[in-house]
Amino acid sequence: MRIAIGSDHGGFEAKEKVVAYLKNKGHEVIDVGTHSLDSCHYPIYGEKVARLVASKECEYGVVICTSGEGIMMAANKVPGVRCGLAYNDEVAALMRQHNNANVISFGAKFMAVPDIIRRIDIFLETKFEGGRHQTRVDLIDNIK
Repeated sequence: MRIAIGSDHGGFEAKEKVVAYLKNKGHEVIDVGTHSLDSCHYPIYGEKVARLVASKECEYGVVICTSGEGIMMAANKVPGVRCGLAYNDEVAALMRQHNNANVISFGAKFMAVPDIIRRIDIFLETKFEGGRHQTRVDLIDNIK
């Protein structure tokens, strides 16, 4: 699976661990940055990940900042992206099952790396249910 990942400085350390984990599992990982702890702007990296997913260059995306909120908002500005904040395991599954999310967001200050990794696995392994949920996803996608 080809996965885009990006973070700001607040998510950098968690991102580095997630990149290593995903590569170890055999995924192709496109790391758009940031590549240090130097202060930077999360919208840049949220947009980069989102554009790779929207263009279908990557199947899924992972974004990480301090809270997970700002980078998620940036990713969701890109048409075709449905990004949710995985604040627990059930939500990590539901965003795939019901919303066909293609990008997952995390707040490194509020989530331990083992929890982030577990939720990424849940997200990647969960299938979209379609059916009545497809109508709702279509409504989301048609918002301009």
